[in-house]
Amino acid sequence: MAIQLNPLTRKKLQRFRSIRRGFWSFMALVAAFVASLIGELLVNKRALIVSYDGKLHFPVYGKFYSGEYFGLQEESGQKYSYEVNYRQLEQVFKAEDAGGWVLMPIVPYDPYENDFTQTAGRLSAPSVQNRHLLGTDETGRDIFARLFYGFRIAMIFSLGFLVLTYLIGVTVGSVMGYFGGVVDLLSQRLVEIWANIPFLYMVIIIVALVPAGLPDWMRIGILLLIMVLFSWTSMTYYVRAAVYKEKARDYVAAANVLGAGPGRIIFKHLLPNVISTLVTFAPFTVAMAISSITALDFLGFGLPPPTPSWGELLKQGVDNLREAPWIVASGFLSLVVTLTLVTFVGEAVREAFDPKKFATYE
Repeated sequence: MAIQLNPLTRKKLQRFRSIRRGFWSFMALVAAFVASLIGELLVNKRALIVSYDGKLHFPVYGKFYSGEYFGLQEESGQKYSYEVNYRQLEQVFKAEDAGGWVLMPIVPYDPYENDFTQTAGRLSAPSVQNRHLLGTDETGRDIFARLFYGFRIAMIFSLGFLVLTYLIGVTVGSVMGYFGGVVDLLSQRLVEIWANIPFLYMVIIIVALVPAGLPDWMRIGILLLIMVLFSWTSMTYYVRAAVYKEKARDYVAAANVLGAGPGRIIFKHLLPNVISTLVTFAPFTVAMAISSITALDFLGFGLPPPTPSWGELLKQGVDNLREAPWIVASGFLSLVVTLTLVTFVGEAVREAFDPKKFATYE
């Protein structure tokens, strides 16, 4: 069943699409994010397809295959019981010409793999022949793979940050704007006190106290919650002002007369009419989240190592600027391009949803 949009929303979306710089920036970000979600098919040390002994195998999302399964053994003659190196397997099949073949991803490395072969190794320069398209870092990990998966983590983190920040900020701001009076006054004082707590120091202190033995996903979740807890306050002021203004309109009085409760009025009537404020700030909130997590990673208080991170790559790049300039260049350009695209989207959304141009009520 198709989603029915009201005429005003369709006008706003048409206006957004007409702003070509913002629209194509949005499409580029969506395409890059979708590609990152299926990143294992593009950047991965596991093969996409292996043909062996007349059978096809799909290791990317499939089961574990040891080297012994494909008839390989270690040079020392020991059993090859751990996961096969599919790049090595590809070379073996080509050399033996036994009918087997391997289809590898475009970049046949994962972000955690240390490649210390004769053709790669520590701070290896970019090479198409080695398929290290952006070189390797100081521990032999592929830069492109870490940038690619770092983008996925940064986008998921920033979208989660956006949802949670809006959930708290919009709820508190709506309550303040709708009820007003003593509720509004006390809430404003509490929000002002909370907003004056230094964000950076609190994040550094709390992250430093998180036990290192926790799983990475839990540490990332704790970091996300900490950032949300100290970042939601600014949204409350915009929502409060917009709700306070809309509350004075006749349709709210009519809803009250008909017996609608505060919850129904806020979520069914007021919030849909302040959507312009919420949508306008969304891209800039995403940009702020990406910048913040990158800065924290650079300082060493962000994502737990060895999680792929742009900030960690920038830190490595600065430490090895003369010896390996490709690290900082790759990380810096990735960050600049992503933030520029997000900013273009934000400018287009702000213009398309301009309440002075598209007003629901005169």
